[in-house]
Amino acid sequence: MPEYHLGISAFYHDSAAALVCDGIPVAAAQQERFSRIRHDSGFPADAIRYCLQEAGITFDDLTSVSYYENPKMKFRRVLDSFAHAGPKGFDSFMRVIPQWLQWKYQVLDKVDLQLKALALGTAPPAQANDHHRSHAASAFFPSPFENAAILCIDSVGEYHTTSVWHGQGDQLTLVNSISYPHSLGLLYSAMTYFCGFKVDSGEYKLMGLAPYGTPLYADIIKEHLIFLREDGSFSLNLTYFEFMFGKQMVGEKFAQLFGGPAREAESPLTQRECDLAASVQVVIEEAVMGLAQTARQLTGEENLCLAGGVALNCVSNGRLSRAGLFSEIWVQPAAGDAGCALGSALDASIKRSGRQYAHALKVSDLMQGAYLGPGFSDDEIAAFLNQHHYPFQHLPEEALLKAVSGHLSSGAVIGWFQGRMEFGPRALGARSIIGDPRNQEMQKTMNLKIKYRESFRPFAPSILQDDAKQYFEMSDDSPYMLMVSDVQKELRQTDKINRSLGSIDECRSSLPAITHVDMSARVQTVSEERNGKYARLLKQFREDSGCPVVVNTSFNVRGEPIVCTPEEAYRCFMRTEMDVLVLGNCLLLKTEQPPFEENVDWRRDIPLD
Repeated sequence: MPEYHLGISAFYHDSAAALVCDGIPVAAAQQERFSRIRHDSGFPADAIRYCLQEAGITFDDLTSVSYYENPKMKFRRVLDSFAHAGPKGFDSFMRVIPQWLQWKYQVLDKVDLQLKALALGTAPPAQANDHHRSHAASAFFPSPFENAAILCIDSVGEYHTTSVWHGQGDQLTLVNSISYPHSLGLLYSAMTYFCGFKVDSGEYKLMGLAPYGTPLYADIIKEHLIFLREDGSFSLNLTYFEFMFGKQMVGEKFAQLFGGPAREAESPLTQRECDLAASVQVVIEEAVMGLAQTARQLTGEENLCLAGGVALNCVSNGRLSRAGLFSEIWVQPAAGDAGCALGSALDASIKRSGRQYAHALKVSDLMQGAYLGPGFSDDEIAAFLNQHHYPFQHLPEEALLKAVSGHLSSGAVIGWFQGRMEFGPRALGARSIIGDPRNQEMQKTMNLKIKYRESFRPFAPSILQDDAKQYFEMSDDSPYMLMVSDVQKELRQTDKINRSLGSIDECRSSLPAITHVDMSARVQTVSEERNGKYARLLKQFREDSGCPVVVNTSFNVRGEPIVCTPEEAYRCFMRTEMDVLVLGNCLLLKTEQPPFEENVDWRRDIPLD
């Protein structure tokens, strides 16, 4: 009989659930996609229900329930942190410790109670899995590799902030680690906070802002904030940070180092923020390179797996790929804490029944393109549209792809909703908004009229895998949009890189909508094996236009989780200036839709990210 293992991440940020059957991911989703609360930290009840429904099972069919971290070990770290903080941490101690004594220390009991309340059968008692082991399992076990070095870098788990593992077959061995409070993730989050963005949310904005700056402060960061050693290890100078005291990331001493106070949230960006972002990005890349070299030396492996929040820094991943230190690099698409739900379930499953290998199953990896979330049939979609009398055409696939290709070439912005939803923060052609990358106005249109977000934010290209190296300077495939590569020189329309906010609207290449200010792009390589209909759309667009690339951004507006259901997709379509919506094989034109009215202003209901 098949053995099912449920993994749960909850109560910090990006709560999620994942279901594994005999070592293979069956379903996984973040709770935010159901609750519509960005980075929802609550118990992932809806995500759990979905996972069971996808497999057609109840809790009675589960072999194990795994929680993504060890609460008792984490509590010891919290106590150690407050002891180190001394009197300055007293207010935070009095605010935080009651929660630990009331329920956090016994969080597994709370998980068991929440599962019981779902009334879906009797679940096995929840068991804890160490946080970084969950990361490592999520990175290695679904990867294409039988053996690999594994590097996990985040803010903090229980104690570890960085860990090197050796993956051999179905075994994970911890090789070395760095512990809290010394953390690359916390350094990057501190600069995120200082530049006026939200911690645990705005780090990707800092990464997108970095190319507009010059790393003027990199030496200051390395001289005063972080000490990088030749063996890849590092330590923070804690006198410049406030996070150990629990109130804020940095304070006055940090501000003095950079010549002024932190930027206020939503206030105008200045060149200083660009230069700060560029500086910390360079330092992070240098640190990651040092850690990767150490991982190679300690394990002797030629392949590398990455997980942890810092593994979502696709600029750093791209530099690591180009360095040629490893033959291949594979990054878990849900590299943050949501992915730990999957990792903990995989770890439990493989300990019992052994590991399934991608090559034996004749697939690229076991993540199934990250399409592990809910899907909706054409019949379900048509029933929704007919119920609300929304005009649409139901087309055979060939006619649909031809029509969508034509709309792309005419400059339309298209909501593309297909199959099962992606697991992780990236839209990969299932819940995407797409456009023609040759259109010079596309980036501005998408940012200001579709996403309603900051104009500096770049957009990613999806490109057919076979064409990728013709357009981008790539070493590895990037199926999960986690590698940044430079646009090929033949496509560039200028050799001059103007690193300033005033250069946002400059045309830099023949693909202006996806070419960032530094001539780079966050590439998604697309294949029919992984991406199905999305790959066939790109092939149709290539046949019609000669271009195998589309702009791909997530199907949502700023501050909103990516859409999950046809209803959410339609609502987002009507709230924005998208021109076309494709739900399965159903094609909707904005000009044919009835007036869309809501009783509330959605801009006030959705908080800014």
